[in-house]
Amino acid sequence: AAVADPLIIFDRTATIVHANAAAFAAFGGLAPGMSLSLKFRAPEMQALLDGIVSGTMASDVVDYTEKLPVERTYRVSASSVGHGTDLYVLVFKDQSEARRIERMRADFIANASHELRTPLASIAGFIETLRGPARNDAAARDQFLQIMQNQTGRMARLIDDLLSLSRLEMKPYLRPGTEVDLRQTIDSVIDSLAPLANENGIAIERDFIDGPISVPGDRDELFQVFENLLENACKYGQSGGRVTVSIAHAEDGHDPGIDVTIRDYGPGIAEEHIPRITERFYRVDVENSRTQKGTGLGLSIVKHILTRHNARLSIKSEVGKGAAFTVHLPAQ
Repeated sequence: AAVADPLIIFDRTATIVHANAAAFAAFGGLAPGMSLSLKFRAPEMQALLDGIVSGTMASDVVDYTEKLPVERTYRVSASSVGHGTDLYVLVFKDQSEARRIERMRADFIANASHELRTPLASIAGFIETLRGPARNDAAARDQFLQIMQNQTGRMARLIDDLLSLSRLEMKPYLRPGTEVDLRQTIDSVIDSLAPLANENGIAIERDFIDGPISVPGDRDELFQVFENLLENACKYGQSGGRVTVSIAHAEDGHDPGIDVTIRDYGPGIAEEHIPRITERFYRVDVENSRTQKGTGLGLSIVKHILTRHNARLSIKSEVGKGAAFTVHLPAQ
């Protein structure tokens, strides 16, 4: 009963003698006297039970996947209990989280490799051209060198974002111990992005509540959050001509926090993209994102920083009416 993993004791006929609370919780409908062969019908489980009960194996391990109610993968070990007791034990080690992380890592490496391969191939092609056909063509040389510089800049931004994400993931729950002046931080973000806004023909409007606004947190990290969100609004909401940055007390009466909303009036985001938009490398419009020098990691970094601050991000959008990204920050 003290074992945290699901554990089942059975006899020589593969009938359940005892199951702990974790086993009852993981596999509903267990009861002493029930046949394990009927409960676990997967071929690998049948082979495991047969081998143990027949005495051909003293112990064995298999991987078993339970499909319902949610898919879970277990490493199942079976062995006899003591000597000559005619009792055997099954222990289920849940591998689901480890498998999920493994899959995420594989996807992440594949995505990062793909994102780096494109500019590298481009640069390699231009170097070859500069050494051959364009060797003495000054105009082509300048054009190609500019493109190569843009591509190396893109790779550098991608690596910076990957390192930033890696640092955040190594300490996801480190609680910052300082107070941040939210008004001053967001004013600094708006000032720093003024050239980009001007370049894109965007007017940034402020709508801040009165009085001092302080929240617990790390100033540099919160600066990165709002810089990322405002930069996206200026780039992807360009057609709307303006972006509104508002600071307000949280609308939820039970939560005395602060809401910071960055709203653009551009093309908006289709509903099916919203749940996935904070995933690494997920892009609503791949071509537009690359044109705007996006790495596909910005919102993933935002999400990780907000998790560290016990804060959250909500996104509301309607196609053709722009998008609103709201950061909900706790007051204490």
